[in-house]
Amino acid sequence: MTNSADAPTPSPSPEADGVGALPLPEDVPGPASPLSRRARREASTKTSKAGRDLPMAIGVGAGLLGLLMLGIFVLPPLFVALGAAVCVIGVWEVSRALQRHSGVPVPLLPLAVGAAAMPIAASYGGPAALGVAAVAAALLVTVWNALEGRASSLTSIGFSLLTLTWVPLLASFAFLLFREENGPLLLFSLLLLVVSNDTFGYIFGAWLGKHPMAPRISPKKSWEGFAGSVGGAMVVGVALCVFVLHLPWWVGLVLAAATAMAATAGDLAESMVKRELGIKDMSNLLPGHGGMMDRLDSMLFAVPIGYIVTVLSIGAFA
Repeated sequence: MTNSADAPTPSPSPEADGVGALPLPEDVPGPASPLSRRARREASTKTSKAGRDLPMAIGVGAGLLGLLMLGIFVLPPLFVALGAAVCVIGVWEVSRALQRHSGVPVPLLPLAVGAAAMPIAASYGGPAALGVAAVAAALLVTVWNALEGRASSLTSIGFSLLTLTWVPLLASFAFLLFREENGPLLLFSLLLLVVSNDTFGYIFGAWLGKHPMAPRISPKKSWEGFAGSVGGAMVVGVALCVFVLHLPWWVGLVLAAATAMAATAGDLAESMVKRELGIKDMSNLLPGHGGMMDRLDSMLFAVPIGYIVTVLSIGAFA
């Protein structure tokens, strides 16, 4: 999920191209008529300012959300299976991007095995089982690379461990939270906080955004949007704690602030990686969205923080 502290980038005006600039291919026959410009503007309304196909993005997002809610509230094994599949897709995207950029082979099979094992272990065995699965996955990729005997084995091992930590290990905290008493409600509340962070961040960033947070990494993210995301998430967090989770209202403030900061850090982290790799999206697997990691970026950092705050709060006020 892209952190919605992003403020939309204004479309360049026709004068921005400069006098005497070479014409674009479609302009070669002659100056574009007002009608053709109008037609292009009308056609562009189907895509967002980020270049996304909005109807397709909404349809894909709604379908994924429906499957997720079905798994969380009705069929827990479906949720576990979906989580394992998502982690496998995530390590495929990250490892492929790292390999293309560096030229260093990153073996997918041991990564996929580890990525599927961690959420399953967390779901059915808890924190101890997740720890065992994480160590086993790290050993597997290390031995696998060593047996292949490449000169770049050390770099490949580093890439593999980074991928395992970034995707399945962080994602597995969602399954640990799911195991807790009232786990479905806890996980749903955390997801809602991340969505609230994105939504309010976009609104305030578009409305008031003037001061970039990290212009060299993600120029469209503003401090005003971040403040809006934190404030909006706090309102939602207080409501969730009082009316749904039955926790003190101030826990909602802490949970929302921690979630918003972690989600923003996750989004900036992926933006930094993609800028370093010279890519816009991790893949084009999800029409209108990009790759799976482009949807999970903020969630992956928010889930461990949300798990820690929630479990500590429940333990303190049970």
